[in-house]
Amino acid sequence: MKKIILALIFTFYFPGYTPLQACSVVYFVDKKSGKIYVANNEDFWYDTKAIIQIMPKSKKKLARLWYGWDDFAQGGVNEAGLFFDGAVTPEQNMPDGFHKPKGNLGDDLLAHCATVQQAIDFFEEKKVALTNAHIMFGDSSGNSAIVEWIDGERKIIYQSGNYQIMTNFLLSDTTRGNYPCYRYNLIEKAIGDLNKSAPEISLREVGNTVAGAVQVPREVENGKIGGTLYSSFINISDMEFILVFKLDNTKITKLDLNEEFARKKKRKIKLR
Repeated sequence: MKKIILALIFTFYFPGYTPLQACSVVYFVDKKSGKIYVANNEDFWYDTKAIIQIMPKSKKKLARLWYGWDDFAQGGVNEAGLFFDGAVTPEQNMPDGFHKPKGNLGDDLLAHCATVQQAIDFFEEKKVALTNAHIMFGDSSGNSAIVEWIDGERKIIYQSGNYQIMTNFLLSDTTRGNYPCYRYNLIEKAIGDLNKSAPEISLREVGNTVAGAVQVPREVENGKIGGTLYSSFINISDMEFILVFKLDNTKITKLDLNEEFARKKKRKIKLR
């Protein structure tokens, strides 16, 4: 395992969470340039067969890229600059009249939505809610929101300031568990330092805000190894995408999203 990853992730922290509980997502708007960045650590089992799936534009669907496994998008971005990702939370009740996601909901969402509000409305129209997770949406206009469901009621937390952070506690009610979260606090401090001192902000600097939140791979349950399965970094403004697999700088995928979204055929990248 390498400890330098594209100069983005350079520090490891030994956590108390299991990999199934630990994911970290950041949406950041540079106050000076207005550029929009996303950074994400996806923590899961190391034997997971993760992929990047790129889908072409069609008459009724936007071009899009998503990452995940088992033909299910864990997160992604589309040609309009709409991004989403989710994180596990304490279990909650399903709202009346709603149901859990069916099929590849993330792919469907990216195919049809261009803004945060459209994504929120999409969930309502589909009558979909998450009982054990919340979801972040961010778009190319600098808006973001986190949607979660507590006691059968939808809660929307809109971005305040120039960033939004999501880990594994419910922001609408921190008493439900997984709080306080050291990863959230580390990321928030890193972003505060970035806003104060960085003369020039790029994807590298924003990526470094989640550096302290990565999970070193280790044996967790029944001999299984878990940790940060991949870290993804997106410059939404310039359509740049980077994914680092298993904290290894020999396993980096760098994509020009404008080029990828111009392709006429779908493309699958197996992460190994």
